[in-house]
Amino acid sequence: MSTTEAVKSLTVDRLANGVAVLTINRPEARNAVDLATARAISSTLDTLDDDPNCRVIVLTGAGGHFSAGMDLKAFRATGERPVDEKRGPFGLVRMPPTTPIIAAVEGAAVGGGFEIALSCDLIVAAEDSVFGLPEVQRGLTAAGGGLLRLPSRIPYHLAMEAVLTGRRLTAAWCAEHGLINRTAASGRALDAALALAEEISGNGPLAVQASKKVIIESGNWAIDEAFERQEAIVDPVRHSADAREGATAFAEKRQPVWTGC
Repeated sequence: MSTTEAVKSLTVDRLANGVAVLTINRPEARNAVDLATARAISSTLDTLDDDPNCRVIVLTGAGGHFSAGMDLKAFRATGERPVDEKRGPFGLVRMPPTTPIIAAVEGAAVGGGFEIALSCDLIVAAEDSVFGLPEVQRGLTAAGGGLLRLPSRIPYHLAMEAVLTGRRLTAAWCAEHGLINRTAASGRALDAALALAEEISGNGPLAVQASKKVIIESGNWAIDEAFERQEAIVDPVRHSADAREGATAFAEKRQPVWTGC
């Protein structure tokens, strides 16, 4: 890891290949997110989105756990909720970064922890990790994106059962139903996520971000507008220096050198 920055309960490790690793660093609370941590995540994502040298973000948790979601002790004590003014719950679920982001899950990703993972573009999980939205078991609702995102990722009835029962979901079950991109041996989720991040970071950064933008936004496009709206996003990429470099590198049988321009 090339550089390490400490941001209160969040650590940021910058790698030489354009990958940034964000680690929620509250292992004593199973990486439950309080307001200060949510704000740290949000401001860090702002910084990384503005950095052309950051091409992929990996989000994980310290101490063998991904995240237990909302810090219930803080909620019980003062009513504090981890909602950032800009990016919403947990500092990212309402407005994820434009930079591709991968969740590397060890241990439990439950409640808000699952909602954090669902807000990421890809999920890599240890084989013994568990997921779930148990809010109904506590008299609460999964209002941090779980109720909105889960039904679009798996069939309706499976999503409804998961939400209404609050049942824990194994990594194997999630992989079987397409919620996870890759599984890894226990303790190796971050390694697997970094391998995936490196694969992405080797591609043209403008093309990667434009592709992500089209996939995310096109779900709300009318069919007769879809190609026109896509064109507005992808045409600048087509005329970029990176597009010319990609074609030249292919012809010259070498690896491209991306500039993000």
